[in-house]
Amino acid sequence: MISSIAHFARMARVGFVLAREGALALVDPSVLPPAARALIRVGRLIERRGAGSSATRLAAAMTRLGPSYVKFGQFLATRPDVVGMKIAEDLSALQDRMAPFPMEQARATIEAAHGEPVEALFSEFGEPVAAASIAQVHRARLKDGSEVAVKVLRPGIRDRFNRDLAAMRFGAELAESRSHEARRLRFSGVVETLARSVTMEMDLRLEAAALSEFAENTREDADFRVPKPDWQLTAREVLVDEWIDGIRLSDVEALRAAGHDLVALARNVIQSFLKHAIRDGFFHADMHPGNLFVDAQGRLVAVDGGIMGRLGLKERRFLAEILLGFITRDYARVARVHFEAGYVPARHDVADFAQAIRAVGEPIHDRRADEISMAKVLTLLFEITGLFDMATRTELVMLQKTMVVVEGVARSLDPQLDMWKTAEPVVREWITRNLGPLGKIEEVGRGAQSLLSTLASLPETAARAERVLGQLEDASRQGFVLDERSIQEIGRAEARRNRWGNWALWLIAGVLAYGIFS
Repeated sequence: MISSIAHFARMARVGFVLAREGALALVDPSVLPPAARALIRVGRLIERRGAGSSATRLAAAMTRLGPSYVKFGQFLATRPDVVGMKIAEDLSALQDRMAPFPMEQARATIEAAHGEPVEALFSEFGEPVAAASIAQVHRARLKDGSEVAVKVLRPGIRDRFNRDLAAMRFGAELAESRSHEARRLRFSGVVETLARSVTMEMDLRLEAAALSEFAENTREDADFRVPKPDWQLTAREVLVDEWIDGIRLSDVEALRAAGHDLVALARNVIQSFLKHAIRDGFFHADMHPGNLFVDAQGRLVAVDGGIMGRLGLKERRFLAEILLGFITRDYARVARVHFEAGYVPARHDVADFAQAIRAVGEPIHDRRADEISMAKVLTLLFEITGLFDMATRTELVMLQKTMVVVEGVARSLDPQLDMWKTAEPVVREWITRNLGPLGKIEEVGRGAQSLLSTLASLPETAARAERVLGQLEDASRQGFVLDERSIQEIGRAEARRNRWGNWALWLIAGVLAYGIFS
């Protein structure tokens, strides 16, 4: 009861800040039930004058609510299926830039993690160069003279996130209990995905592991790399990796002045992302221009592995076949892939679904290559799938939203970029390798290995089955024993029924008495 009151209080504060900053103006009241429309009207009465554009309003509200909501806003930008494309686009403008915390606290965190003074670990340790909701980054120099980036977790950030996440869970469960659409969009799943992501981000050893895996996957790629973590100096609250000297992709003029081929860079951005997603099943899910550099050798360098996406083999095949289906205008193939993957319920008709997909794909073939947006096509595709009861796939939506960002980065370098022509070599290579004869042989091999593992475990499975049958026989003779909590719940339910029964009897008696004596 007390926790519910606390959650309501936090939710009320969130509602007040959103209303005050004018963010409620973004909500379409026509799609809301009457009670919610009334709340929106009341909320808009306290809207601050001159709140600014929609993007400014949301950014101001999320920033005012604190680090948890800045991160939540960024995360919702990856879920246009939940908040709608307009709000997702506005949230994409939300910058994860917070005021830095004092140097003394950063030094104390490092010293607590390593049990040594900062001077014993680094020959130089500078002021913060960037500060975000979870951590801030310092430039430093090791004793051997090499420069490193030192990422330090914000003090007290775990407790704050846990409090805010508990309130978000409460709000999501409340919405799902009252709205079918909230259940379809899995509001609770959205919050849990954010919770997992933030939990991993707040253990900087896991970010170091992500960078290490990313580097291992891309070690043969001549035009892409990631910074190497220093495992000896990395701890739960501290990440140390190599300092990247390069030009940010956001600084187009500097790239041009340095003699870099912008057309080739744009192609590299798209093809690198697709290789990571389709070939490796592990991709950088925060590839905005601030996290991408070009080094002196012209290689693309991605930093900050805090948010990574992962795709299984089924999802990778799904993505590759969909992209190839749109490239070749084979909409029946795209539809079949959705059904084979189990994403669209079998009660729907494949031909009807293919017809709906054609409505997405055909318009792009009447336009110039530089006008066709691969990310927009996937966005429209996910809107169509909602009409066919396709359950939300968090990993696919994260991929789609990352593709929106990547496409924007690439087009800032080369506005005439042909997205589909650029993507086709990567997609065809993966399909040929994994769905061609060699891929089929490997699939048979994996199946055989799985079968052998199953056969090897048969004796143990048979023994477990025998034990379960024995327990069932005992239960049938002696009766089933209920868990103590179940007995208590049954008792409470019976007491509630008795109370209602007694009230009903008294009501009937009162009515009869009234009839007799009146």
